Amino acid sequence: MENLDHNNESGSNPKRTRIEVDVANLPMDPGLRIKICNYHPNERDQIRRHYLQNKPCQPVDHDFPQSQFGKTKRRFNPVWFKDYPSWLEYSITKDAAYCLFCYLFRPDTGDQGGGDSFVTEGFRNWKKKEKLQNHIGDHNGAHNIAQRKCEALLNQRQSIQTVINKQSDVEKREYRTRLNASMDCICFLLRQGLAFRGHDESKDSNNQGNFLELLRFLANHNEEIDKANSSKMLRKSSNDLSDIQKEIANAVAAETINAIIKDIGDSLFAIIVDESCDMSTKEQMAIALRYVDKLGHVNECFLGITHVNNTSAVTLKSAIEEVFNKHSLSISRLRGQGYDGASNMRGELNGLKTLILKDNPSAYYVHCFAHQLQLTLVAVAKNHIQIATFFNLVAKVFNIVGASCKRHDILREKRNAEVIEALKNNEISTCRGLNQEMSLKRLGDTRWSSHYGALVNIIHMFSSVIDVIETIIEDGLDSDQRAEANILIGLLQTFEFMFDLHLMKGVLGISNELSQALQRKDQDIVNAMKLVDISKQRLQVMRDDGWNSLLEEVSAFCAKNNIDVPDMDDFYQPRPRRKAQNMKNSHHYQVELFYTVIDMQLQELNSHFENFELLLCVACLNPDNLFSAFNKEKLIRLAQFYPSDFSTVQVSFLDNQLETYIHDIRSSEEFSALKGIGQHAEKMVEMKRMFHIHWFTH
Repeated sequence: MENLDHNNESGSNPKRTRIEVDVANLPMDPGLRIKICNYHPNERDQIRRHYLQNKPCQPVDHDFPQSQFGKTKRRFNPVWFKDYPSWLEYSITKDAAYCLFCYLFRPDTGDQGGGDSFVTEGFRNWKKKEKLQNHIGDHNGAHNIAQRKCEALLNQRQSIQTVINKQSDVEKREYRTRLNASMDCICFLLRQGLAFRGHDESKDSNNQGNFLELLRFLANHNEEIDKANSSKMLRKSSNDLSDIQKEIANAVAAETINAIIKDIGDSLFAIIVDESCDMSTKEQMAIALRYVDKLGHVNECFLGITHVNNTSAVTLKSAIEEVFNKHSLSISRLRGQGYDGASNMRGELNGLKTLILKDNPSAYYVHCFAHQLQLTLVAVAKNHIQIATFFNLVAKVFNIVGASCKRHDILREKRNAEVIEALKNNEISTCRGLNQEMSLKRLGDTRWSSHYGALVNIIHMFSSVIDVIETIIEDGLDSDQRAEANILIGLLQTFEFMFDLHLMKGVLGISNELSQALQRKDQDIVNAMKLVDISKQRLQVMRDDGWNSLLEEVSAFCAKNNIDVPDMDDFYQPRPRRKAQNMKNSHHYQVELFYTVIDMQLQELNSHFENFELLLCVACLNPDNLFSAFNKEKLIRLAQFYPSDFSTVQVSFLDNQLETYIHDIRSSEEFSALKGIGQHAEKMVEMKRMFHIHWFTH
């Protein structure tokens, strides 16, 4: 070992580097030991531990050469070491004894118990063995302090690492069993979106919450888990368990996000954003990523929820950029964005879409087919104050009529009696599947077609609904309930409500088929875009030619239910009465309501499907029916949508490349039975058609 003494002539300490000491080559003779005080603390501990664990044996007779007269050449007598102290060691080379403890942990100013003789010079005064006891000194002397330091160095039970290493194999297995059981419970609860904690997690509680009850269930059905938990886990306090649950949940979330980011790598991806509100009414933004992995699989992964101070477009974009920076995602790799059109932040999200497009023109907006389109169109219609008031009245009808089972029974009886009477008068026909029992469908912001179905049922059951409300007015439990029913029946039996009811039924009826079709997993893009175009055409026809037929339908319904129909040439009288606007009924209902609502629907459809051409171009990659949708010109046009990915030179080569692509694919049996672009991308990766895969990363 080179340069054992690191002190220089000036006495200053040079910069020391941490190295692993070659303890095997350290001198063992006490008189030759190095000055360990000049080493790094970690190096000193290595040397000290080596000397304490590998003490040289005390000298015996054969260690001392005999003279010709039979006497030793040294004054030392090995017999003196018959009962030697454990700390005393002898150096043959220096014919002196040393204190191992004090040598290893001596103070900087020298040994304070017995001078330096046992540390630096060595003890040679063998006739005065009482010096040994004097060196030991009292309990707080330097020698005893050094001895305790040596014992502490060897007693590795004081270090955390040693405590873990010294655990028995049984304890390690039990700990791993408890950890795995807790992980299984937490992953299950996270996947199902269930709460962890219970209201009462004490030992006497009959229900300690989902986590503890699930952990107990596993223990009851697994002897190994039961044995491990009985001694440790179940004796922990509820606060300790809560901390453990949170730590594991956070670790699971972190590892999951890391796996997602690693899986994305440098691939292109799309972002899906929605707003949510927690129990403390704080606005939050949920972010999900959609991407194609290296195996060609399409993945949609939830990235996380971030709190936003407000829902302005600038704030939302800043929050997205913060999340991207945190996970090393680049907005330049973004190739798509989608938002919840029925969200409270609908207007802000439209602004967010524009801001992102300014930074990355290739991040095209695409309507998420999994999202209920009808909810978006209802939310748009509610921007009209009269339509919003109408839907509030509809919700109140369900709250009052459907408030109890008794009222449900009354409504059912009224409806059955009405059907029987209509059959007697030949007003309706009988056939299998007709005249089924109906009930009011409560409006739901997450249920498919709930609004359209609710409006249809109200029209069919209107007279029965009025009868139930009249029953409540007469036999209500209290005056408040009767008063509320009285106000409601006055609002329902108006031409304005009837017009809104039939208008929204007609508008939502047109979009209902499109909304249902978009939910189908087997729906391809071409058919979906055709349905979008058909819905827009039907709305336009309704706007151009549907006014008279709608007015006749509403008037006939009002006449049937004894509701006054206003003269369209009279001036409109709003409820409640506001400042007169000198507006005729025809202008209000036709222009301000009929035209306005339909225009709002058309505008929203155009906004949600503004990239109509882009989607049709993507559909040319569909492998159904032996790639019958293949269109070389449209695929070249698709490449032109992404100038950052396809240069002008690359686009010029696509004509020949696409010809090669379609001949290669159609001639391979492996691609003949594929369904959907997703399966096509997976098969491309599987068959290693690498020159085609670039198309499917968008």
